[in-house]
Amino acid sequence: MAVVASLRKCGLFDALGARLCSAVGSLRTLSAFLIALCFFSSMLITNDVALLTFVPFALLLLRDSPQKTAMKVVIFQTIAANTGSMLTPIGNPQNLYLFQKMGASVLHFILCLLPYTLASIALLALSLFFIPNTKINVASICQGGARHVKISKIIPSALLFVLCLLSVMRLVPKSISALVVGVFFLVTDRNVLRRVDYMLLLTFGAFFIFTGNLSRLDAVKTALEGAVRGNEIVSAVISSQVISNVPAALLLSPFAQSLEKLLVGVNIGGLGTLVASLASLISYKIFCTDKKNQPKGAYLGWFSLANFAFLALLLALSHLIA
Repeated sequence: MAVVASLRKCGLFDALGARLCSAVGSLRTLSAFLIALCFFSSMLITNDVALLTFVPFALLLLRDSPQKTAMKVVIFQTIAANTGSMLTPIGNPQNLYLFQKMGASVLHFILCLLPYTLASIALLALSLFFIPNTKINVASICQGGARHVKISKIIPSALLFVLCLLSVMRLVPKSISALVVGVFFLVTDRNVLRRVDYMLLLTFGAFFIFTGNLSRLDAVKTALEGAVRGNEIVSAVISSQVISNVPAALLLSPFAQSLEKLLVGVNIGGLGTLVASLASLISYKIFCTDKKNQPKGAYLGWFSLANFAFLALLLALSHLIA
């Protein structure tokens, strides 16, 4: 979190977005770039950070477009971040947790979710037909966003990011990575440490304690063993719609016969309701703050329609694969 916050503060992600978007000539092409930014960046910087970075950037570029168009782009960006992040162990919190619990190789982990990632790319490409193909010119806005890059800080932050990746892949002890990152920012830039979402970390800790205690209750244990074992995907999808996919992964993992199927379930279960993935709440909040005249009901209606359509198709794919 600290390293990604540093890279974001350096202006790296804004510069990347500006470079990619500077040559577009139509609203549909711009939307495709904005959606792709969330999809592919979420694989490395998590779905939360991808949305925090590129949803405001999208709203800036789309400020002269119809509100309904901006709304659709933000919704598809949210779906892109939630589906793109499923491919890698560091894409979202539930992946990181299950990757450690599975003890599998990175390649095995990626192969488990690759079919759903490829299907999501195809569905997102089809979703672009809901965006008008009108001509626009955003070059001046994009070029302005690329001027605030602090190159001197990108290199050490990028090296620290590589160190964190090596830690996730079990090539470097996590304690070493934590120590190096902590000491580096304490000495060079303490403000970065203030950008870490400590409440989110405390929430995860609370979920670990809560689900651990809950799973030890005999009545709950018996019920979950019967409901989850052999039905990991469906139970994970249903649970995620109510309690979100991260706590669903924590709660159901002790009772899963196949952690691979649970992994699939909690990832595609991030689609659906607004609370199915907490990252979805981020883009919803940003959009409602920026577009004050946009009725919230319209956003929720389009969001639900698009998300449940993606969820149904990916769930059908999981049955075909099974």
